[in-house]
Amino acid sequence: MDINARKKQRASLAKKARDILDAAQADGGRRLSGEESETFDRLMADVDGHDQDIAREEQLRAKERRIDDGPEDQPARENNGPDASGASGDGERMAAFRQYLIGGRASLNPDQARTLQAGSDPEGGYLVAPQRWVSELLKGLDDEVFLRSWATVEQLTEAASLGVPTLETDLNDAEWTTELATGSQDDSLRLGKRELTPNPLAKRVKVSRKLLRLTSGRAESIVRDRLRYKFAVSTEKAYMTGDGNKKPLGVFTASTMGISTGRDVTVGSIAADEQDINADGLIDMKYTLKAGYMSRARWLFHRDTVKRIRKLKDSEGVYIWRPGLATDRPDTILDLAFGMSEFAPNTYTAGQYVALLGDFSKYWIADALNMEVQRLVELYAETNQVGFIGRLETDGMPVLEEAFVRGKVAA
Repeated sequence: MDINARKKQRASLAKKARDILDAAQADGGRRLSGEESETFDRLMADVDGHDQDIAREEQLRAKERRIDDGPEDQPARENNGPDASGASGDGERMAAFRQYLIGGRASLNPDQARTLQAGSDPEGGYLVAPQRWVSELLKGLDDEVFLRSWATVEQLTEAASLGVPTLETDLNDAEWTTELATGSQDDSLRLGKRELTPNPLAKRVKVSRKLLRLTSGRAESIVRDRLRYKFAVSTEKAYMTGDGNKKPLGVFTASTMGISTGRDVTVGSIAADEQDINADGLIDMKYTLKAGYMSRARWLFHRDTVKRIRKLKDSEGVYIWRPGLATDRPDTILDLAFGMSEFAPNTYTAGQYVALLGDFSKYWIADALNMEVQRLVELYAETNQVGFIGRLETDGMPVLEEAFVRGKVAA
């Protein structure tokens, strides 16, 4: 199913879910029955499934557009046969293993025995069933890390820090005057500075030489990939909620150096039987942001918050969430695109932040050292292991608070 058809099907499912809520609202605003709740939840689960499929397709298309010079670098080839996939070697092992099952060890010729031998025991070696070590790792879905792609990233080559000038106090407006007059003197202009100082981030892991040898280098590729991803997770968490102490300052952290509490808007309240956000609060957030930022502004939520928002209506009874139907149009909330992060806050208690809207180009990241992985060969030679050290030096912070608005839950 192509992406347009999938979006139309998702819109149809969302419409059915809306009809259920509309029917309950028209019937005196009653609560949903058990059957209605079950149907609604099933429809929303199907919509969420389409969301994931659409997101994957859009992510793939975006990556394909970025590829100009052919496929990305592949792991180094090893002498494993005609190609780097190890298909030839696996075929030989499968044939030898079938022979072993039929006729036992005595039926194997020396080459077949060596193909299946993975070690030595007191009788000269044991045989193992052939397994293919592939570059795909069986694991849970990686949480998406994307704020860095929204932000402004600067590379430091010589300086130890990056100073960003800020306008703390502006001049008064110009005055209408005569041809010969120069206007009154204005001493109100005041400049400040936001300073980003890259902080070190590191991780070390050890891998058996035997594993690296038996997997033809694919284990090493997985180790490197996991190090890169874990570094991305650590920085993403800091970009969201970091306190700025030897780490980036997060957008959900109230600070006079980043986004102060003066940019907070109440988006919901905690009552005896209610823990939710409301459409009026999100509308207030949107129009707290100046119009000049709107063209680049995006919402940022945890998926738990989006789940709540999808059930909200504005004062006219219209759902504020809109599914995108065209391939170049994302889903929107109050006509603005949104992103979901597993690292955004999702605690719905008094005083907690649950939403953010802003122009993320005003979140700056300064790198003094790009992510690098160092291979240690000799250090762990006595234990027959190879070490890998990942290093990164980076910092980040919001540099212009008026480009952001934060939503919090009130008591």
